[in-house]
Amino acid sequence: PTELIAFSDRIDEFKKIKTAVIAASTDSHFSHLAWVNTPRKQGGLGQMNIPLLADKSLKISRDFGVLDEESGVTFRGLFIIDPKGVLRQITINDLPVGRSVDETLRLVQAFQFTDEHGEVCPANWAPGKKTMKPDPEGSKAYFQEAN
Repeated sequence: PTELIAFSDRIDEFKKIKTAVIAASTDSHFSHLAWVNTPRKQGGLGQMNIPLLADKSLKISRDFGVLDEESGVTFRGLFIIDPKGVLRQITINDLPVGRSVDETLRLVQAFQFTDEHGEVCPANWAPGKKTMKPDPEGSKAYFQEAN
């Protein structure tokens, strides 16, 4: 539940950048209710600030490619979908490693920046850092300044 709690606790940061966060699990809504009603100090979710979908049919898990059909286990998937419905980024982690709220925020902001300004966000870009114009002259200027 650490990822669900982490994303839920930082929902205001996503709202500031006009981004919805929706979680899904293959547990039933009854399991979700029990999890929400269990205090965090006891391993539960406590109050959640994001919706938690029950994917009992496994359709969402199958459609997004996170279901291991053989074992019935779903991997940790994170998908950034823009306002036009275009899938911009996919992260699928093996079970023992959680996803990063910080990296998710950075990626959403990078996609929003590139959509608005038409520039490239280089490796390790963060809001306020230099970007690159997507042409030979612009990239040359970036590399001369960055190196």
